[in-house]
Amino acid sequence: MWRSIRQLPSSSVRTICIQTLPYSSFLSFSSPIPKPQSSSFAPTKTLPFASTSSFSTIILWTFNGRGGGNASGSIASRCISSFPTPQPEMMVDWNDAVSCSEVGHGGEDNDVDDRTLEEETKRSIPVRAFFFSTSVDLRGLVEQNKQNFIPPTSRMTNYVVLKFGNLASSPGPGAFISGSDCCFMVVFQYGSIVLFNVREHEVDDYLKIVEKHASGLLPEMRKDEYEVREKPTLNTWMQGGLDYIMLQFLNIDGIRIIGSVLGQSIALDYYVRQVDGMVAEFTDINRGMEKTGTFTMESKKLFQIVGKANSNLADVILKLGLFERSDIAWKDAKYAQIWEFLRDEFELTQRFASLDFKLKFVEHNIHFLQEILQNRKSDFLEWLIIVLISVEIVISLYDLIKRSF
Repeated sequence: MWRSIRQLPSSSVRTICIQTLPYSSFLSFSSPIPKPQSSSFAPTKTLPFASTSSFSTIILWTFNGRGGGNASGSIASRCISSFPTPQPEMMVDWNDAVSCSEVGHGGEDNDVDDRTLEEETKRSIPVRAFFFSTSVDLRGLVEQNKQNFIPPTSRMTNYVVLKFGNLASSPGPGAFISGSDCCFMVVFQYGSIVLFNVREHEVDDYLKIVEKHASGLLPEMRKDEYEVREKPTLNTWMQGGLDYIMLQFLNIDGIRIIGSVLGQSIALDYYVRQVDGMVAEFTDINRGMEKTGTFTMESKKLFQIVGKANSNLADVILKLGLFERSDIAWKDAKYAQIWEFLRDEFELTQRFASLDFKLKFVEHNIHFLQEILQNRKSDFLEWLIIVLISVEIVISLYDLIKRSF
């Protein structure tokens, strides 16, 4: 294949036409075209080109055919009309390959991609969820932070939203949380705290605000992290990804929806670990019974485990409201989409099913051990009755013998 090409700015190309001609057709060139001898004929030839300001035409031609003087074939001729801009004279080899940088503007595309990536990074909002107590006095918290309190828009009363930073601005179309000094804190009555747009070194300061009104502090705080990205040019309202969710913008209702799911998730993780501890304890008891044929557990300890299992299940269902759909999600399908995506992302339904299965295992073991303890108590009472009857018989015999003498 022969190829003759000249470097042209992409903006100067006006028309491109392609025509297939037989060998016998005449093409106008400054020099006659050599007759092809074979399909592999490709002599190397270098042509000089000089830029001019007048109209110029470049023809790209290719020989296809087999050897022989009368062999049939064709010439693919490409005519490129252009108005080139003045450029330095350059030499192009007939067989030189053409790189993308010679005919395109890849550098500009890369710059656009870098700017887009940088813009998306700036629009990232870190979300951090914490669980360090089993109860929070929301009324006292709001009383001491009235200037930061955002009034609720639904009937849900088990959480409050506090805003810090620029209190005059309101998130919504045209106003973005990412890149601003505004941060939000969602506090739940059952002990979860979700922070939006709070830097890592500022987390302890916000947690101390809630700690004053918390009770039942845990020895170990649970923590989880997530990410919200704002992209106003997004074609859809939301788009989910791995460990992040992308929205056109994040407003107060979005903060409430995302905060509610993350708060339930981090609290559910705590209760799952509590039940895992009970399962491990019963597993050790069963292994001991397998070796010795008996177990040594007081009824008081067993009743404590029963109370702990029942309270955990009640907290998950009643306090967390795990099966209650958010009022905001009921009213607006956009937020229902976020709510459903996040519940699937954090696998709340599957995790509760696993928790329920473990609680049933604990319940089964509790019933089994209760029956054993009850049988032990019955056996003790029976032996006590036997001893009392025996003592009474002995006393009666003693009286009879004494009277006979």
